[in-house]
Amino acid sequence: MQPIQLPLNEVQVSLLKLTENLNEVELLELKKLLIAYKAERLAKLTDQVWDEKGWTQETMNQFLKSHLRTPYRPKQSKGNA
Repeated sequence: MQPIQLPLNEVQVSLLKLTENLNEVELLELKKLLIAYKAERLAKLTDQVWDEKGWTQETMNQFLKSHLRTPYRPKQSKGNA
């Protein structure tokens, strides 16, 4: 969990005000709603990128077969440089 940064922004203050009288069950329900909201937004953004890039299922299959990671190269000690 990230440390609390002060001062709080407007969204953070609004959420605190909305949640000040919630019990544990209500808080859990709210967390589930917020997670579902964020997941829906992410799905819309990924769909938008998919459409903008003109990707297809074949594109995704190619991505799955691609090796896009940077190879690992251990740092050399100063004595070996």
